[in-house]
Amino acid sequence: MPHIVVKSYKEFTSPVKSDGYEFLWFAKEFKNAKDTLVAVRFEEHQFLLAIKPKDEHYIIKGDKITRIAPTYILKGALKHFCELADCEILYDNLSSIKPIHVDKAKSFLKEIDYFIEHFPTKKEVWIEIGFGSGRHLLYQAKNNPDIQFIGIEIHKPSIEQLLKQIALQDIHNLLVIDYDARLFLEFVPSNIVGKIFVHFPVPWDKKPHRRVISKKFIQEAERALKPDGVLELRTDSRAYFDYALELFLEREKSKLEVTKNIEPPVSSKYEDRWVRLGKDIYDIRMYALQESPPLELNFDFTFSKISSLERFIKNFDIKPKVFDDYFVHFEKLYMIEDGKFLAEVSFGSFDRPTHLYLILSEGSAQYYPKKPIASQANIKAHKKIEEFLNV
Repeated sequence: MPHIVVKSYKEFTSPVKSDGYEFLWFAKEFKNAKDTLVAVRFEEHQFLLAIKPKDEHYIIKGDKITRIAPTYILKGALKHFCELADCEILYDNLSSIKPIHVDKAKSFLKEIDYFIEHFPTKKEVWIEIGFGSGRHLLYQAKNNPDIQFIGIEIHKPSIEQLLKQIALQDIHNLLVIDYDARLFLEFVPSNIVGKIFVHFPVPWDKKPHRRVISKKFIQEAERALKPDGVLELRTDSRAYFDYALELFLEREKSKLEVTKNIEPPVSSKYEDRWVRLGKDIYDIRMYALQESPPLELNFDFTFSKISSLERFIKNFDIKPKVFDDYFVHFEKLYMIEDGKFLAEVSFGSFDRPTHLYLILSEGSAQYYPKKPIASQANIKAHKKIEEFLNV
């Protein structure tokens, strides 16, 4: 992850612009926080830099919650911030700032708002979750030009490698997003997806709640798939295979295809490694059996007038609030300026939580850097958050 280690820096007056980057405000530690955050806007992107003290120096890097891709945007923000803040730099790993091939393909990298507002529905959609090196996804996109592909990945080097190949191979039917696939699937329109590929997901044997495959995921996949559409799991983990197969068989009706060590038309570098090591490769394909009802989730996540900000700040409670099928957890509180605060909050579903910030001022609150997606758990959590701000 791009970062800069500095011995010192100077806070500057904001907002200020530098070569397309606008540094909007500083958020300083207030309650349960040990770092300083800096709000940045670049083109349509909004994100935070985090300044973390360590020993006798500071590490400046991208904030995890508002992570930004491609990475060159973050590298540029770090570079320009340090120029403005007169940083005494001890070390950085920025290397080149703007790879030309990634820049050429940046229009194929979309924010979540694009899919919420303009989900591509004119063509059949195929989705690959955790595409890694991108070898399988690129092969499928090139050999199925009439299909709209969506690649979902949170590993930024993998995203940038794929964008580079999109540009080099002149591919036009592939969109990319850096997002939690479990949340993404909840607002994919019903009956438009032909295939969902989940190839070699992280097994998460010690944290099974973090696995991509779950009862909820299978339910959402079946809704998004058109009749006879396929959810395909490919894994080298026998434990993951057994776990997933049990979930598939728990459904009242299931049409499954199970295979072992069947060579695919194209293999990933990970699969090549597992095969060299003599590991078995397992496949489960679940077929959608019927048409699903349309997805109807409309909610704008705006707050009504906030009446108890002073009380909320004074009694800021970091203990998680757990309810039947959702939770709300206020984690950190920062001061932006007098009367204006930034609260870090996680909420929604237990196994696929949403992590965002709230900008709070007298009488108002808004999510930063964007609103949550309209899942049932997020809608319930939002209403509860509003209650807490008005108690």
